[in-house]
Amino acid sequence: MISRYSKPEMSAIWSDENRFQKMLEIEIFAAEAMSKLGIVPKKAVETVKKKAKINVKRINEIELTVKHDVIAFLTAVVETTGPDGRYLHLGMTSSDVLDTATGVQMRQSIQLLISETKKLALLISGLAKKYKMTPVMGRTHGVHAEPMTFGLKAANWYSEIIRNIERLETALDEVSYGKISGAVGTMAHLDPSVEKYVCQKMGLKPEPVSTQIVPRDRHSVYFSTLAHLGAALERIAVEIRHLQRTEVAEAEEPFTKGQKGSSAMPHKRNPIISENICGLARLLRGYAATAMENIALWHERDISHSSTERIMFPDASIITHYMLVRMQTLISGLNVYPQNMQANLDKTKDIIFSGTILLFLVDKGLSREKAYAMVQSAAFDARDNKISFEEACLRNPEIKKHLTAAEIKRACDIKSQFKNIDYIFKRTFGKTK
Repeated sequence: MISRYSKPEMSAIWSDENRFQKMLEIEIFAAEAMSKLGIVPKKAVETVKKKAKINVKRINEIELTVKHDVIAFLTAVVETTGPDGRYLHLGMTSSDVLDTATGVQMRQSIQLLISETKKLALLISGLAKKYKMTPVMGRTHGVHAEPMTFGLKAANWYSEIIRNIERLETALDEVSYGKISGAVGTMAHLDPSVEKYVCQKMGLKPEPVSTQIVPRDRHSVYFSTLAHLGAALERIAVEIRHLQRTEVAEAEEPFTKGQKGSSAMPHKRNPIISENICGLARLLRGYAATAMENIALWHERDISHSSTERIMFPDASIITHYMLVRMQTLISGLNVYPQNMQANLDKTKDIIFSGTILLFLVDKGLSREKAYAMVQSAAFDARDNKISFEEACLRNPEIKKHLTAAEIKRACDIKSQFKNIDYIFKRTFGKTK
């Protein structure tokens, strides 16, 4: 399902072709650095740069025999370079190449995710500004609470998406490390300048203290960041699923021409995008938990993390990208129904202004406890006898002692609820119309 909707960029980043290409670049840069030290002939480096080719099929064939991916990779590369290929991988261990290449792939992945998340933020910003002052029922515990605006609801989503962009940017720095430090991180057979040169060329920084691998707390930050972003998308999706319920009907996912919602019930228009997103967010949280488990490894390393990472890196990255693209489709085509929002507001009539009446009474000098009891009595009167809350307050003798009819009417004016919406929007979006 994911491949039908996702763009190819993320799959390309985590493809075997890209991984092996980055590994080859690392090997060549390492040889280049060693040539500057006089360890490797410069002519040999030039030959390798000209002749070295990646053949994924051949690498996989060799791996079937040697049962080692990096050895298979090096063997296949040397087949294309000839004798000068012997200068590759000098003093290095497999994870020097693997982890440094993974650092590059994580960088590429995060940069793509930042780009897509910014596109989504722009779409949500437009939705928020369009419906900035459109009244909608605010709900707590699923029950009508006080009125808000649909634009404010979207602004809340926007604010969280911006925080996730900031987390992605932090993670970009966190994962941008590589290592060329040998079997246990001691650089026993390598000059430190080799690591510095390779990392600089690959857009990374040298891991300050490595073992045979780059410490996995960095990778954990990557997966945790994806899980946070997935949870933010899930939160939006859950709300849209609620808004699309028949009994609410305030907003609805786009439904394209020819689309069908149910094999049995032709009338159905189901929130399938939102449901997809909610399900996939669970996978991202699972990967984040596994990434935490990968931090503690035996001694200078074991390979218990390796089997999980081969699945996690491409899957989590592609899933997150897919979720972002699908959410862009959802937000850009979201059907919003202000008339249904107003109808839902009308269901509880003006009882939703009970909190304002409470504050008015406290302002008159009543204790909060006494004022609360008075307002609750009027609210239940309005609900049970199907009259307006304003009328219930007017016929409540205790309330009438302290509030005039004009004050009660003013307390039940929805416009008073929105007096600080402009302030919140300015705080969120900066100067805005």
